[in-house]
Amino acid sequence: MAFPENFMTELTERNDIVSVVSEYVQLNRRGGANMFGLCPFHSEKTPSFSVSPDRQIYHCFGCGKGGGVVNFVMEIENISFPEAVEKLAKRAGMAMPEQSEDRESKKRARMYEINKTAARFFYEQLSTPAGAIARDYMDRRQIGPVTAKNFGIGFAPNTWDAMIKALKEKGYSDFEMYDAGLVKRGKNGGFYDAFRNRLMFPVIDVRGNVIGFSGRILDDGEPKYLNSPETLVFNKSRNLFALNLAKKSKSGYIILSEGNIDVVSLHQAGFDSAVASLGTSLTQEQARIISRYTNQVIIAYDNDSAGIKASQRAIGILEKLDLKVKVLRMSGAKDPDEYIKTKGADAFRNLLEGSENQVDYRLRSIKDKYDLSVDEYRVAFLKEATELVASLPGAPERQVYAKRVAELASVNGDVIAEEAERLHKRLVSKAYKGEIKKSARPENLNQPTEKSFRYENPASAVAEEGIIRLLYLEPELFVQALPEPSEFTSPVLAHIYTEVCALLGEHRAVNTSALAPVLSSQEMSLLVSIIQKPEILSDSRRTLADYIDRIRSEKERTGTKPDFAAIMRSKQNTAYEKARK
Repeated sequence: MAFPENFMTELTERNDIVSVVSEYVQLNRRGGANMFGLCPFHSEKTPSFSVSPDRQIYHCFGCGKGGGVVNFVMEIENISFPEAVEKLAKRAGMAMPEQSEDRESKKRARMYEINKTAARFFYEQLSTPAGAIARDYMDRRQIGPVTAKNFGIGFAPNTWDAMIKALKEKGYSDFEMYDAGLVKRGKNGGFYDAFRNRLMFPVIDVRGNVIGFSGRILDDGEPKYLNSPETLVFNKSRNLFALNLAKKSKSGYIILSEGNIDVVSLHQAGFDSAVASLGTSLTQEQARIISRYTNQVIIAYDNDSAGIKASQRAIGILEKLDLKVKVLRMSGAKDPDEYIKTKGADAFRNLLEGSENQVDYRLRSIKDKYDLSVDEYRVAFLKEATELVASLPGAPERQVYAKRVAELASVNGDVIAEEAERLHKRLVSKAYKGEIKKSARPENLNQPTEKSFRYENPASAVAEEGIIRLLYLEPELFVQALPEPSEFTSPVLAHIYTEVCALLGEHRAVNTSALAPVLSSQEMSLLVSIIQKPEILSDSRRTLADYIDRIRSEKERTGTKPDFAAIMRSKQNTAYEKARK
């Protein structure tokens, strides 16, 4: 969607990037003009996320992500450009301009509508005679009607086309249902309901949109849980079941469970901060989403080998975000749902209050593997436990747990502490050498941080970056003789160059807000890294000419080879030529 330039200018002026980013990231000044904090887009211990109040941009020197205030909101909230603009407009108290929506925005809005209609259909089916099997299941699992309404729980009839017929009556086509993941295509080319004979749980995002579904089978069929496929609005690795409810909790922590039923039971029992991943193990994206709402997570996975393994993996992901992680140890029940039903909500509350921190949990898990009365096993325990202590980032933390390990194995604490420090130094040195070796490889020199982009000719790409940087910093250079986009060796730089020239050709300001609708998040990150690099502007015309000469000399040296599809080159040249007229 295209917005008026004056509207976008006012929008960015009234949404200072430091103020907006500070709502998600704790920023501090290091003495210079920029603010720094821990990057919300990747795991790190040392702040490498920079925000420039002067340029109104952000850039992470670790993962390479960057952009302006609109891009930041798009990335952090996982929303489209129009949605990010609308969110910022609401934040600033600005009215949205009347605009015709672009094709993707219309499709996204339509998909929200069809999902909401489908959710209403499933909910209504729960009270029909056919829904008796689902109501019986809910009675057995002690899910009350109020809870069912709060979660929008419904029933998918055991038919091939009940939902299709209902949605067609509402004006939706087979192909719209297919794009939303609500139907599947048959061998004969027709369509049939994707969810049948299942208890249906709508997946609702933090803005209240129904983005997908998770269906629990009501007989002995497989799979036990069926989730919506990836769609324009649904990505299961970037969403959490019931986060739309848990974000309102006053508890101060998030309870991370394995399944939908566990979450529903926890909320019904008064533990309103429970969430679950959607059919997969916890992902880094989900962990980062959780970190926006709390700094403490309590893992309440199933009390079996798979649950223990999943807990260990989740701990490793969560601790990288500096979250305080605790783990429940449930005895006498396999999961939170069973524990609450057999022992009650008060007992579970006591369990929460007595939950172990993640280091204690991992240490106990190691101890449970060995019989410490046998010297051979005790040595094995000490080796594994000391390696765990060595991996801890803080020296005081290593000292405390080295003593704990020594006590468990009845050995001298100083010996364990010394060994842990020796191993810790080795780990740090190995990691540092690995990064140095990796960055020094010829193929990695002058390459963008974003791994999806690689320069086939780094020497030419440096000059191509330079031209983009000069035009961004000194737009008046646009009147000079410039190279064609097809002369660029890097397709991504050719695209960025074309879009910059298009803005200049329309006499518009070149900034991140103007480029946000036409550049992907990866392209925007690359652009920000380019304009962050130093450039001598005292004789910018001469510098521009030098960059152009370098591109053309590299082309002569390597020979003329098309680096990307002719259709793309034609599209870029057409846009470039239009801008230059």
